[in-house]
Amino acid sequence: MTPPVHALPSSGSQSRPTFSLPVPGTPSASLSVYKARLKAAFIGANPRVCTAFFLFGLINNVLYVIILSAALDLVGPDIPKAVVLLADVVPSVIMKLISPYFIHAVPYRIRILILVALSFVGMQLVAWQTELPQRLFGVVLASISSGLGELSFLGMTHFYGEFAIPFWGSGTGAAGLLGAFLYVCATSWIGMSVRASLMTFGFLPVIMIIAFFMVLPQAPLKGQRRGYEPLVEDDVGSDDENIPGSEEGSLMASSMHSSSAFPPARLGKEDWVQSLKIKLGRTRKLFFPFMLPLLLVYIAEYTINQGVAPTLLYTLEKMPFAHYRDAYPMYGTVYQIGVFISRSSTPFLRVRKLYPPAFLQCINLAVLTLHAMYDFIPSIWIIFAIIFWEGLLGGLVYVNTFAEITDTMEGEEREFSLGATTVSDSAGICVAGLISMGLEPFFVWLAGGKRKGVL
Repeated sequence: MTPPVHALPSSGSQSRPTFSLPVPGTPSASLSVYKARLKAAFIGANPRVCTAFFLFGLINNVLYVIILSAALDLVGPDIPKAVVLLADVVPSVIMKLISPYFIHAVPYRIRILILVALSFVGMQLVAWQTELPQRLFGVVLASISSGLGELSFLGMTHFYGEFAIPFWGSGTGAAGLLGAFLYVCATSWIGMSVRASLMTFGFLPVIMIIAFFMVLPQAPLKGQRRGYEPLVEDDVGSDDENIPGSEEGSLMASSMHSSSAFPPARLGKEDWVQSLKIKLGRTRKLFFPFMLPLLLVYIAEYTINQGVAPTLLYTLEKMPFAHYRDAYPMYGTVYQIGVFISRSSTPFLRVRKLYPPAFLQCINLAVLTLHAMYDFIPSIWIIFAIIFWEGLLGGLVYVNTFAEITDTMEGEEREFSLGATTVSDSAGICVAGLISMGLEPFFVWLAGGKRKGVL
């Protein structure tokens, strides 16, 4: 019998056993064994929850990827592509910095409608406006929607058990591949104009409304009618503690103070200040174990993608392309394949130490930066391998960061922490965008202008 959607272990000590497949070539490595092990990895998964969160991750991130894929068409060849990246990220960072402290006052069903409206209006502005400032304003609206969406959907996973985060992560990984494919397919293969393509893609967020109201089970959210209750004085001194044992074993019970699909009770000024103090204390606790490794990995990988990768070129005889411009989209595709694989991996592989892959990502940045300066890697296929590895590391740290929060925290603290930690990836991308605005022109200058205008 499938357990209820809202039931999940209340602590990391009760997390799922480690999943493993038999080694190929051994007597136990039969097809039936592989099928049985894979089936066992998803015991207890609610198909509606898995489908809904996959769609949330996919649609919330796909417009971000489409906008970056269209960066050259939006700003032209003479403006650094990092300008679009910053417009696509900075508003999201601001939303993630300030929203966790008040967003609980907005019911989830209202948030869904707001972020869909912002995405649609933003994409229509990008599609129909001809002046760069107006187009960038459309990108800003889409960015606000993406930030609000990531914060809200990750917070919502608190109500839906252990499979919500893996399928959210898989959806975000698939968004990278789908977004790049959709834009290339629409503009290059079908022959749609940039305006028509972006206008059409602006309707994609409607899928999130369908996923929330028609696919996602509403019972876990409807059970939280009381919203936040006034905090008592003892809570200020107990922000490091978990919810008492009387609420263990039931996600519905352990989240009685969490945000919901219904309006919360109004708090007095003193209660609001007290709640803010508790949340600031929780944010400080999140920084070193969760936020810092996620920040590091995103600074490194997006500096590679936006500042270094555009300059990693060989002569056409040494590349499997007919044109130089084909190299950068291929780097992006290889990267997104790695991200999709690793963000889909948590049912099979868990990484609990987040700093080693973050440091490995920094090594990737160092190696590729040195190659951009001294040109010592002999083949583009080695570059492809490094960028694929980069995608694997980035996706691994992202999805395992939120899986660790889910395993180690409970109740309102878990819901808040999942939302608050999302600022790290956007802040990392923002920092990388600022670095890349100077790094790419530097490498072009270093190469004596030979690469200028290629990408």
